[in-house]
Amino acid sequence: MLHITKVAYGAETLDDIRNWFAGDRVAYVTTRYLPKRATEIAGAGSLYWVHKHQLVARSPILGFSEAPGGRYRIEVDRLILVQARPKRAHQGWRYLEHKDAPPDLGDAGEAIAAMPTAMVGQLSELGLI
Repeated sequence: MLHITKVAYGAETLDDIRNWFAGDRVAYVTTRYLPKRATEIAGAGSLYWVHKHQLVARSPILGFSEAPGGRYRIEVDRLILVQARPKRAHQGWRYLEHKDAPPDLGDAGEAIAAMPTAMVGQLSELGLI
C-alpha cells in the first residue's frame, strides 16, 4: 500500500484542518501534477497531513480527477488523527510507504487532539503516546 504526504498549508491549528472536513461532504485537495503512482494510491492509500513539521493526521484517498486549469483533484474522506511523527515540510506531495506510516490514534485521538501540536510531537518522541 502506498500513501502521500502533503503540508496542511494555511492551517494554523489542528482545528483548522478539522474544519476542512466539517459536515457530510468529501473534501478535495488540488495539485498541479497527478501522482505517477495514482493507481496504487486511489481507494487504498491515504493523504497524510504535515502540520508544524509533524505528520498529525490522515485522510483516506477516494480517487483522483481532473480540475479546472490543468490541475488535478485528490478526493479525500474524513480526517483520522495519527501518532505524531516528525516530517520536514515540502512543496507539493511526497510518497510514503505503508511501513513508514504512523499508526492511527483510535479512541484516544480526540483527547490528544486537544493538546498543542508541538506537545503531541514531543510526547510522541518520548514514546508516551
